[in-house]
Amino acid sequence: MKLDARHFRAAALAGLPLAVLGALLEATGYSSIAAARALLEGAFGSPYAFEGTLLRTVPLLFCGMAVALCFRAGLWNIGAEGQLLAGALAATAAGTRLPDMPLWILLPLCLAAGALAGGLVGGLAGGLRAWRGVPEVVSTLMLNFVLLQTVSWAVHGPLKETSGAYPQSDVLDVLLPRIGDGRVHLGLAIALIVTVLLEVVLFSSTLGFRLRMFGLSPDAAITAGQRAKPLVIGLMFAAGACAGLGGSIEVLGVTGRLFEGFSPGYGYSAIAVALLGRLRPSAILAAAFLFGALESGAGRMQRSAGVPASLTYLAEGLILITVLWMRADRSKEVRA
Repeated sequence: MKLDARHFRAAALAGLPLAVLGALLEATGYSSIAAARALLEGAFGSPYAFEGTLLRTVPLLFCGMAVALCFRAGLWNIGAEGQLLAGALAATAAGTRLPDMPLWILLPLCLAAGALAGGLVGGLAGGLRAWRGVPEVVSTLMLNFVLLQTVSWAVHGPLKETSGAYPQSDVLDVLLPRIGDGRVHLGLAIALIVTVLLEVVLFSSTLGFRLRMFGLSPDAAITAGQRAKPLVIGLMFAAGACAGLGGSIEVLGVTGRLFEGFSPGYGYSAIAVALLGRLRPSAILAAAFLFGALESGAGRMQRSAGVPASLTYLAEGLILITVLWMRADRSKEVRA
């Protein structure tokens, strides 16, 4: 392969986030090498650390796919955070309020409740867009705060633990089975299956073609016979169900109970994950794993190197900006 200026420019841009972060660390008195070593050890340095990376990848993957589904069709779903919280809330309510029944019945019911709750939140935003013309970027963003306060009300009220000591739910008796002897749970396998299914639907089915056509040119899609309102509502419901399933898996597989601050912002980070993955499920998997590694290693970086864990959010932003910059350069070359 012959190298030209484009390849050198792409390589330089790819190294830009590392260069900026390294310069910032050195300028503020930290060791960039020590920070990088601690970050890698915290994400991959032991089986326990690697499990932490995988556990953080799962909710990012579900929420990233919820965002990408809508973005592909030209809909701006900024509400994956609220949809994830709705799923966690519904799964907790089902797990603590349904009568005793076998695990093989109760577990699917809890997962289904989470997916349905997230779908209803997403479908509500889709209905407001279809029937009242409310921009989904506004409704989904506002619903995030509605669900945040709903979770707060629930753990201070009807779902508060029996002892009444803390604003959190009781520990759930129904939990996802573990894969092997570690902390990784069955939710990881579910996430991989959903990723494959969405990849096939979006890029190897008539439905996926219609969704992508609607995103590229709504007028052309409507002229070709596509019904806009059912598509908008159905797609927003499906996206919300995906994020809601992620929330139910998080509460049933990791935390074991619902509490305030349940999500550290997975739904917001998922927007960057979806864009970094170029709205393709298979690539979103890699992007979610990258962001999961950054968040998993952040604590170790802060403890060992003294670097604030919040620096990882700066790293995520720089990575996203660099990718968008590279895509813009590529688009200019294609137009030229």
